[in-house]
Amino acid sequence: MLNYILRRLLIAIPTLLILIVICFFLMYAAPGGPFTSERPLPPQVLANIQAKYGLDQPILVQMWNYLVSILTQFDFGPSFIYKDRDVNDIIAQGFPVTLTYGTISFVIATLVGVSLGVLAALKHNTALDYIAVGATFSAQALPNFVMAPILVIIFTWQLGWLPGGGWNGGQWQYVVMPVIALSTSYMASIARITRSSMLETLHSNFIRTAKAKGLPTRTIIWRHAMKPAMMPVVSYLGPAFVAMITGSVVIDMYFSTGGVGQSFVNSALNRDYAVMLGVTILYGTLTILFNLLTDVVYAWLDPKIRY
Repeated sequence: MLNYILRRLLIAIPTLLILIVICFFLMYAAPGGPFTSERPLPPQVLANIQAKYGLDQPILVQMWNYLVSILTQFDFGPSFIYKDRDVNDIIAQGFPVTLTYGTISFVIATLVGVSLGVLAALKHNTALDYIAVGATFSAQALPNFVMAPILVIIFTWQLGWLPGGGWNGGQWQYVVMPVIALSTSYMASIARITRSSMLETLHSNFIRTAKAKGLPTRTIIWRHAMKPAMMPVVSYLGPAFVAMITGSVVIDMYFSTGGVGQSFVNSALNRDYAVMLGVTILYGTLTILFNLLTDVVYAWLDPKIRY
């Protein structure tokens, strides 16, 4: 198992380095810049600003300095728009907010989705199964950018139970609607995958053998069926968690939570390429990390994967 983890790490590290290099060149190849506007700056002023941020150096030198700064100091550099603030400060301010409701959404989506999928498989072709399937299809038909305004209309405008936006230190009133809007579609996908996998597992030969031995249903489900049935679910959970974090841009903008997604959108509008690059690298790192964790858990569930 240790050798498998080391092999995956040896693949993940160069992948991250390649991601940083590609993102850097793509970002600086984009037309325009943070210091260009409808009224162009005088050449002398523009030259001084570029010299201050090191933008007057050759592109390869800029890329090398940026890469060294990240690897040695984990420093993404200063923001081009916000004075006296660097990219690390902006990410440190917004990422905990996004991580908080993203993690809560992930936990709720996983627990409810797996439970609903298992119950639907155990009660196959019953009223509970039909209700579960209908609920999952309905939830998948409402992505977060559709669910968010529906929640605001119902719970803020009509009922007045919850605030329509803000964060206020992460109080539960401000967390409820972002979590619901972010978790529903993923919960439906997890429930659908769990149901299909559990149905396939319950019709396997080793489950028939366990039933023939007279084992209790609870023992068959928890000891024999859950582990193989969870393998497709586990392979989905890693990308799903990253998608909840990266897909929180809509939630951040709609509910004004102050998360890192809102900083990403603002940096794109302001052409603050340093912030855009830092958030992109952060998202890429999370993607590689959780795919690595997914591979490790998958290898633990199925030893054949290690070979």
